[in-house]
Amino acid sequence: QVQLVESGGGLVQPGGSLRLSCVASGMIFNVNAMSWWREAPGKERELVARITNIGSTNYADSVKGRFTISRDNAKNTVYLQMDSLKPEDTAVYYCNTYIRKPYWGQGTQVTVSS
Repeated sequence: QVQLVESGGGLVQPGGSLRLSCVASGMIFNVNAMSWWREAPGKERELVARITNIGSTNYADSVKGRFTISRDNAKNTVYLQMDSLKPEDTAVYYCNTYIRKPYWGQGTQVTVSS
């Protein structure tokens, strides 16, 4: 019954910003860690950011200082604010959680290009 639905992707110029959203259902949202991953063509899916149930965060070195993960437990939503975007950030971004097994959203495309 766990469902994760991402939104907010799109086409932006280098240096621009986007905010991704992931709405969760079928789970007790406020007790679970949530994370954002991304997958570029020909590359492995990589962890971008993670936030625990109590709000502790960690980021991939490549996005530190540019991306911010946050959550709104009242809305069962996790966000990824992406600033100072670079072409190498281009990928499909996925929302993820783990409850005995991993769960993934459908993904949302982010393209950074001039």
